[in-house]
Amino acid sequence: MAILPFMLLVVKLLSLTSQICSVTDKITQYESLPDGATLVSQGGTYELGFFSPGSSTNRYLGIWFRNVSVKTVVWVANRDNPLANKNSGKLSISKEGNLVLLSKNGTAHWSTNQTTKGSSGVIRIAQLLAPGNFVIRDEKEEDSDSEEYLWQSFDYPTDTFLPGMKLGWNLTSGLNRHLTAWKSWDDPSSGTLTYGYFKTEIPELEIRNDSTILFRSGPWNGIQNSGRHSVTNRQLFNMDFVSKKDEFYFQYKPRDPSLIAMSVINQTLNAFQRFILNEGNRTWKLRSNTPRDICDNYEHCGSFGSCAMENESAVCECLSGFAPKSPQNWTANNWSQGCVRSEPWSCKERGKDGFTKLQNVKVPDTSTSWYNTSMTLEECRVKCWENCSCTAYINSDISGEGSGCILWFGDLLDLRQLPDAGQDLYVRLTASETVLYQAQGKANDGSKKMVVVVAITVTAIVLILLTLMLIWWRRKFEVRGFFMMKVEKKNDGDQEDSELPLFDFNTVAATTGNFSEDKKLGEGGFGPVYKGTLPDGQDVAVKRLSHSSTQGMIEFKNEVIFCSKFQHRNLVKVLGCCIEEQEKLLIYEYMPNKSLDFFLFDSCQSKFLDWSKRFNIISGVARGLLYLHQDSRFRVIHRDLKASNVLLDDNMNPKISDFGLARMCGGDQLEGSTSRVVGTYGYMAPEYAIDGIFSIKSDVYSFGILILEILSGKKNKGLSYSNHSCNLVGHAWRLWKECTPVALIDTCLEDSYILSETLRCIHIGLLCVQHQPDDRPTMASVLIMLNSENALPQPKEPIFFSEKVSVKDKSTSDSMTSSSVNEVTVSIMEPR
Repeated sequence: MAILPFMLLVVKLLSLTSQICSVTDKITQYESLPDGATLVSQGGTYELGFFSPGSSTNRYLGIWFRNVSVKTVVWVANRDNPLANKNSGKLSISKEGNLVLLSKNGTAHWSTNQTTKGSSGVIRIAQLLAPGNFVIRDEKEEDSDSEEYLWQSFDYPTDTFLPGMKLGWNLTSGLNRHLTAWKSWDDPSSGTLTYGYFKTEIPELEIRNDSTILFRSGPWNGIQNSGRHSVTNRQLFNMDFVSKKDEFYFQYKPRDPSLIAMSVINQTLNAFQRFILNEGNRTWKLRSNTPRDICDNYEHCGSFGSCAMENESAVCECLSGFAPKSPQNWTANNWSQGCVRSEPWSCKERGKDGFTKLQNVKVPDTSTSWYNTSMTLEECRVKCWENCSCTAYINSDISGEGSGCILWFGDLLDLRQLPDAGQDLYVRLTASETVLYQAQGKANDGSKKMVVVVAITVTAIVLILLTLMLIWWRRKFEVRGFFMMKVEKKNDGDQEDSELPLFDFNTVAATTGNFSEDKKLGEGGFGPVYKGTLPDGQDVAVKRLSHSSTQGMIEFKNEVIFCSKFQHRNLVKVLGCCIEEQEKLLIYEYMPNKSLDFFLFDSCQSKFLDWSKRFNIISGVARGLLYLHQDSRFRVIHRDLKASNVLLDDNMNPKISDFGLARMCGGDQLEGSTSRVVGTYGYMAPEYAIDGIFSIKSDVYSFGILILEILSGKKNKGLSYSNHSCNLVGHAWRLWKECTPVALIDTCLEDSYILSETLRCIHIGLLCVQHQPDDRPTMASVLIMLNSENALPQPKEPIFFSEKVSVKDKSTSDSMTSSSVNEVTVSIMEPR
């Protein structure tokens, strides 16, 4: 009888060994990984287990970063075949040696289905390695390199590219390692956006949406992909392109082994993004974004057109010897039809034609190209010159003295200028163009000495004249008290000089009828605003700083500096300023329809704002904010976005105004803090009103309030509702939870609104006013949401700011005074 308890104990111990019960990085054929248990890589960077993304209840087997503030999944096994609910699956190694993910009823939801059965007596294991690679190997091969693994997750990436992973083709097995985006933030199933190599002759990395090319990197030129903007990433990473007989791939690794990084293909943004981990707060910092600008969009300028970025805008130019195919469309900035030869091309002219060199360009699409890795540049030129169908050539490798050859046949597509990168491209000219080109070259060579002499003489004369003019202008303006305005950068104490358009006070006064009451357009915290007419007939709006105004010289300079740097159709344009003794004036372009609040909150005027106009205003303000946050040369946080600061032109197009409280951040800075709060109650984000933390997400919050006001025709503050006591945000949330959001819509829109659009705008508005900044979308995401029909994440219950909210240094007035800003803090951006 004593043997029975012993046997029961043995059975129990054997059952315990079949499951993972402690921290480990591997399982064997005698173990399984149930839902709730995890594997942890050596060093603790990565963890493998079961998870449910976002609001989904589906269960997936995946790998994620273990010690990051926001859970970041880098690989999913069963992305297209989820388990139905929690604790319904387990991972194990089959007797054939494959990893198998089984549900409780024995259904296989995923399997490696790659390996062969191991030798007798050899234990097969699955292990999560330190770099985040999940592998199958036989235990005796523990010290072998990755090439000998029986299977590895690095060969089957999902949406994330990790250091040490290969992106490219194994030509022997046909394996294509490429990225495929998640469908949405809470659905890891395969989306339509992909990133990888799609050409095998001359490999280029491409972003594709289904079969449509959105971006291509250009071929590897020995240093980097020719379409990359610069080599700044090489400061942090070693990047290599390997091309062998049986495979080609791209790979990167941090120079500092302690640096944690990843790259993600993002379906929502149609972008490939590289992130590094901020060790201080364990959050992700965006390192680079692809496409970076409009010129990165595939074939933006059509055939034989080259794209260049000028003042934050894309400009297309035809190559030398080519002209727009449709001059009318080209003038209207519709460049899609590209360019054609200015004169007919004839092979009979061979021997007289030649080539022109274009410097610092992303080379054209290589789909119609030929290459040879051993030719010199001169051999390449001769090869192209001998074939009348050859339109251009380059060195395929520009490292060292250069080597190799790529020839193009047919149209040259997807060219762009890259001042800080790119390479030389040689484009074929017609005979007459070649003669002119050569003549110019000879003339330049023959007159170099003359040019130098003339240049020195002219430069000396110009310098003397400029010096005399400078002295004259300086004396003139010093007498009047202004020559140049200096704006102190509060972030770092440095100074930036900016010459401003200056107006004479008497001239400005004359344009406004000496500031007569009948010319007065309105009055704000700055002071009164008047309509004026310049001598050339242009109507302007003149803001006159009142002597009792709470807005001082800092805000005045701030607004002029910001506005003079911006060029965007949804930002108001400043034409100049005037500083004379106690007078400070700003001269703006005139907005005949005043500000948005004039129409929105007036029962009679609001009828002129039908749904199409309101949706256009929402979209326009979103575009203006996106420019400030992302597309302008300086990242700017407005801090006082509200209906009265949205002006309307004669076509009711919106323009954001009043940059007196705006703050400029560095290129990677998205957040700052202040000891005193500025702005307008009712539009302030919670973290800003309470803790003084402002960011691009606090602007997003203000934009969310503005959306709800535009939809409802009601102000966020100062109102009460019949069935509850809260502001507009609270009212909107209650209607949303009661499934009656239509009740929020302004009654005067009954005959004009489109139900799907208004409901989507309410949804976006609630997402923008989320309590936590990380839960709010960026303005880039907002614009995508406004113009797509994709599913949106569900909003959480926002905080309903009341009039009694306690705020640091709150004054009695609705708008707060300005204050100094402390050192900006590091920002975070979610990768997916």
